[in-house]
Amino acid sequence: MVVLVIVVCVLSCAVVLHLFLWLHRPLLNFASAAHRAGRRARVLVVTAHPDDECMFFAPTLLETLRLGHQVFLLCLSTGNFEKKGATRRRELLESAAVLGIPADNVTVVDNPDLPDDISTAWDTKLVAEKILEHVIDTSANVVITFDQYGVSGHKNHSSLFHGVNNLMKRGHMPDNVLVYVLESVNLMRKYTSVLDVLPSILSSANTLFLSGYPAILKAQRAMCTHRSQLVWFRWLYIAFSRYMVINTLRPLGR
Repeated sequence: MVVLVIVVCVLSCAVVLHLFLWLHRPLLNFASAAHRAGRRARVLVVTAHPDDECMFFAPTLLETLRLGHQVFLLCLSTGNFEKKGATRRRELLESAAVLGIPADNVTVVDNPDLPDDISTAWDTKLVAEKILEHVIDTSANVVITFDQYGVSGHKNHSSLFHGVNNLMKRGHMPDNVLVYVLESVNLMRKYTSVLDVLPSILSSANTLFLSGYPAILKAQRAMCTHRSQLVWFRWLYIAFSRYMVINTLRPLGR
């Protein structure tokens, strides 16, 4: 009985803190700062596979879109590991529509040198080239992608970090472009949903995107458009992953 009371108290505190922070979210991220200043950002989110956009980046995408910024999505593979590339491309467009991203703002790269393979690191220069091309084509002034751990340790994910980091370190990224990377957290935090609100606030990341409950449901609906990927453990991910609720981002320096 005592344990149950403690669990209920912890959950209640987490929900209250989540609601408080969600109400004060205009203080927490660059998209809100740009909105308050009357600026409209052009945000390019770079992912590795169809479904990354809603599995990992939904809080960032939904809040950025809500504030009226323009969002572009660049996916560097079709997710063809199981020979379902064409299906997964269609599912990505459905997911983007649910999130509110126009199909014209979604680009999927189909390149045999960028295979969907958890054990394959992509060529850094090729990744950098694809990202820079799209930054220029979209006139993006904000780029968001994975950090060096890629959330799940997937080598395709971390390859995106190395590509954008290469652009920054070599001075090839346009000076007006800000780059942010999605913070990877440990396994315990990863599957605590709203309970990760306090650790996220206390983390070293200086940018927080926090979804309210309508946005959480929209992210879940977007994930459900990826029907080819809805094996049993994906349902657990949808229910418990903090990335469906919270994104913490770090700026990437030059």
